[in-house]
Amino acid sequence: MNGDRIAGIDVHKAMLAVVVEPAEREEKDWPRRKFGTSKSELRHLAAWLQGQGVTHAVMESTARYWRPVWLSLEPHLRLYLVHPMSNAAPRGRKMDFADATRLIKRFQANELRLSFVPEAEQRRWRELTRTRTSLWRDRVRVHNHIEALLEEGQLKLSTVVSDLLGVSGRRILQEIVKGERDPQRLAGLADGRLRATRSQLAEALEGELHPIDRTLLELHLERLEVFERQMLRLEQQLHEAQMEHQQTIQRLCAIPGVGLYAAEQILAEVGAGAKAFPTAAHLCSWVEVCPGRQESAGHSRSNRSAKGNRALRSLLTQVAWAAVRVKDSLFETLFRRWVSRLGPQKAIWAVAHRILRVVWKILHQGVEYIEFGPRQNAAARERRKNRLLRQLRRLGFDVEVKLTPTDIHVWS
Repeated sequence: MNGDRIAGIDVHKAMLAVVVEPAEREEKDWPRRKFGTSKSELRHLAAWLQGQGVTHAVMESTARYWRPVWLSLEPHLRLYLVHPMSNAAPRGRKMDFADATRLIKRFQANELRLSFVPEAEQRRWRELTRTRTSLWRDRVRVHNHIEALLEEGQLKLSTVVSDLLGVSGRRILQEIVKGERDPQRLAGLADGRLRATRSQLAEALEGELHPIDRTLLELHLERLEVFERQMLRLEQQLHEAQMEHQQTIQRLCAIPGVGLYAAEQILAEVGAGAKAFPTAAHLCSWVEVCPGRQESAGHSRSNRSAKGNRALRSLLTQVAWAAVRVKDSLFETLFRRWVSRLGPQKAIWAVAHRILRVVWKILHQGVEYIEFGPRQNAAARERRKNRLLRQLRRLGFDVEVKLTPTDIHVWS
């Protein structure tokens, strides 16, 4: 960065400590100044940095306090966000301006761990998808609270109804809130397409809720309606925001285990073209869906993965479990091959890694996903055939090999 001036910004909730690299290396005095975090103060900060000839700024990712600073400086400077631990001070040497100065020096020495900050449009997508995920988790918690209340009243509705919060389940719960106690009348509210018979429903509804529990149940049902209304609104907003990338979403949905919900979140986390990641390995390393390495004195003490992008890691695990349940898919084949050697958890992690590499290829290169299933090339089929023949001959069998039309589908 010859000719560029760098500023280091130590971010706090109500104060910013800013240090600017001197124009000449021989200068001992580094320009420094403190600013507030209000909008007017951030405007003064941007003007001061531009007056100093600053072209690049480095700041720590302190909680969420760095975001207003980033938004104010983004139009004017090239910004870098740093993981705070990579700029840690020696014990007893932590001071605001010293921290900002250290940011500049370590940045120039390439010793900082930089964070990926997507563009403004992608950041808005992230806010929508992550808020939707948070609402969904809240909905699951409310569902669990409702089931716990029913268990307290010995109402075993969830044992005979597959979806407790489906149309029939909610209709019954609403009547329980109103004070209905007759099991036969409650059972009569169920839809006729339920697998459970009316007598089974009546038997499951013989319990009774305490008045306080009915009040809690009513509150939980009201919260559910709020969550579902908000999730619907978020989904509509997200669909409009990603409208021009619908073809990309459709290509992602072609991957086994990836639905619309997952495709939209992948797009929000990685970006429409995965431009920030030059290779699939870079993307896997950023998400940390690959083995780690803790080596000392030539011995690896742990291969546990680092934390990485938690939202995407959680999503990929769910997608991987869904993918291995798709019959005759490549990922089902890989899981069956790896599970006996690695165990289910490591095998599903390896499948998630493979899915992420496919995601990168679809996003970065714009290709279509084609499911070939468990079919193998001719060389692999020949090796498998010879291995099976050797095993049978060791057992004393005289085997004659005959090709049939079904031989084109061979499990690896």
